[in-house]
Amino acid sequence: MRKAMTVALAALTLLTTQFTPSYALSPPAEPSPSPPSAAAATLPGGKDNFVVSQGNLRDGSRANWVRLGTYVFNGNGTVNASMYLWKQTEHKARTQTNVEPDTSCATDSLTSTANVRRCKVLTANGFSGTAPGDAAGGTFILAGDTVTITWTTGRTGNETWQVVPSADGKLVRLNFQTSSFATHGYAYGSTATLATRRAMSTVQQHPATLKQDLAGWNSDKVTQSAGQTFTHQVFKTCAQTTHCLTYLQKNSTSACKGSSGCPNYGGGTPANVTSIQYYLAKLSSFDRRDTLWHWCTCLAMERSNEKCYTGNSHVKPMYQIIDDSGNFHGWVGVEASYYATGGEVNRPRDMISVFRIADFR
Repeated sequence: MRKAMTVALAALTLLTTQFTPSYALSPPAEPSPSPPSAAAATLPGGKDNFVVSQGNLRDGSRANWVRLGTYVFNGNGTVNASMYLWKQTEHKARTQTNVEPDTSCATDSLTSTANVRRCKVLTANGFSGTAPGDAAGGTFILAGDTVTITWTTGRTGNETWQVVPSADGKLVRLNFQTSSFATHGYAYGSTATLATRRAMSTVQQHPATLKQDLAGWNSDKVTQSAGQTFTHQVFKTCAQTTHCLTYLQKNSTSACKGSSGCPNYGGGTPANVTSIQYYLAKLSSFDRRDTLWHWCTCLAMERSNEKCYTGNSHVKPMYQIIDDSGNFHGWVGVEASYYATGGEVNRPRDMISVFRIADFR
């Protein structure tokens, strides 16, 4: 399914118009080897806890992957990664979370044009209720504004990032530069603990503009986009299910077309149903995991008028970006929406991306 989303989730998975939980803390990554020097290492921008999205996305490849999780830099020169990993070569079904919006922000009606349908939110396989399974350890060196990481356990190779502090010094952005294994990445760090997160009500009320940058793979091609607005304030905060936000976009001009999986009900047909269902949910009170789920209403209608679409919807795991003072600044995230039937013939229909939605870009 190639449904671009109007919240500006870009290119192959996003629309061009704007629309203006859980388990205990993750187990520690594998121990890192001792650094080459006993001297105290300078942390990147003075920050230790980073949220990171990273991917290997290449034209013509059918073996792409994305990672999402955390890096922790230590004063002894070591660094530990605790990540979720989704491989294109290992198609896995979407996971149903325990998050279901209440009737204040969702409906059981199949004809409502005011609220999304009351469905349990889906996310990428393993992201809900499961600890990260991809751990790595290594060492790092900061030279000027460049941090170089050498991974030695869990994976091998090097990666470099440019260190860019925010104007107030409370947040650091890492600009992806090079990697032995990845092609794209986004990262943000602060001194706030990785258990620090903001409630969905705070997210919805965040006063600053959030914009998205994305690199995505679909149909054997990698495309990139930058600066698309994610208008988060149009989402509704649920009265009882307060850890969930919802938004029904009533009309889409670039998705949900009859020629794109909705031959009977989509845009351009007599029914002309072009609405999109959006769900944004917290997945844990103990870390920064959120997830975004969206799908065209007409797709559920095509499947014998399903209430909740069970096909190839967009699932986008995300980690909140939090500064030293505990303030919310957006997310780093990935899309790991693998075509349900899998197999080489359908693999080009996979929707894979690495992105950030942030006010500090």
